[in-house]
Amino acid sequence: MNKLEKALSKLLKHGELTGHLASVLVKASKRGSISYREVDKIVNDNAEDVFLLGNEWRLLLPVRTVKSAAWEDRLLLCKPGESYEVPNIARYLVGEATKTGRWDPERAITKIFKEMGEPAWERMPKLVERLEEQARDYRVTASQIKKICIELGLGDRVDALIAELKASGVMSPKLGSIAEVSREGTPIYELNPSLFMKKGEKG
Repeated sequence: MNKLEKALSKLLKHGELTGHLASVLVKASKRGSISYREVDKIVNDNAEDVFLLGNEWRLLLPVRTVKSAAWEDRLLLCKPGESYEVPNIARYLVGEATKTGRWDPERAITKIFKEMGEPAWERMPKLVERLEEQARDYRVTASQIKKICIELGLGDRVDALIAELKASGVMSPKLGSIAEVSREGTPIYELNPSLFMKKGEKG
């Protein structure tokens, strides 16, 4: 069992399937994407299950979209000709776990935002932790993000931070929830669940 598989096994508890996902993520995270044929070659008859598990935890997303690059608009097709990508933050999570055998969201968040040039990179793990505390089913509103930014002394940079949180793969817009957006009166975002596996150890 390699270090990444060891880290994921503690969190996902999907037996052999977790090992297959780890093997795919090792290859996919190096260049950011992977094709269906490559995955099929690695896991044989388990490709569809690997894609479903990877997509559920937002570790491996279809490149094909229905209308936008938002995660909810990704079209998961398990067949030759399709490609899949690893969100930026997941590449950092996988990279760290491959070296240490630990799933370490705090370290991955710190590292990615520091490398992105975010001046408040040391506060980003706390920001993401607070977002998760406020979220319902991994959903958080722009109003909640603004409030948390103000609490952390980042209130003057809310728009820039929302853009960075999207670019990093920490969250994605929930564009399809028009009724929900109307009810909330503010944009809604989906947090990447792979950043919070450690707490719930779901799966």
